[in-house]
Amino acid sequence: MNPASDRIERKILLKAPRSQVWRVIAHAEEFGKWFGVALDGRRFVAGEWTQGQVTYPGYEHVLWNVLVERVEPERLFSFRWHPYAVESGFDYSQEPTTLVKFELEDMDKGTLLKVSESGFDHIPQTRRLKAFRMDSRGWDEQMSNIEQFLIAKAHERQVE
Repeated sequence: MNPASDRIERKILLKAPRSQVWRVIAHAEEFGKWFGVALDGRRFVAGEWTQGQVTYPGYEHVLWNVLVERVEPERLFSFRWHPYAVESGFDYSQEPTTLVKFELEDMDKGTLLKVSESGFDHIPQTRRLKAFRMDSRGWDEQMSNIEQFLIAKAHERQVE
């Protein structure tokens, strides 16, 4: 296993209390708003699958399907999924999944969010590199999305 090709890691300091960051990660409806998935009426429950239609332009045909693994309030949220599973009509169900983890840590000026996705070395070789590259780029974008979402929510609270 090569850690450089098996794992993606991102971190960002969010200027929001841990409880607010936790809410937009671990509550499915809030998560869907910044992540780009229609999750209205859904919940994240450890050991259960959560599904929703992707709302990101160009990927609306994709069903986002994750198996929630751990929900440790205000500390850790994780799920398993098939990375970059976007090809219409392709059955990814027999492939191994990767593990996505969101970890929260208090910092002086907010909350440190660490996101990791591991297990790419088990993805079939024909898809591995593209899945790694696309998810790596995707996590860059999602770090910005969650930051902007939290800024907008803080602004809404100030206006109320």
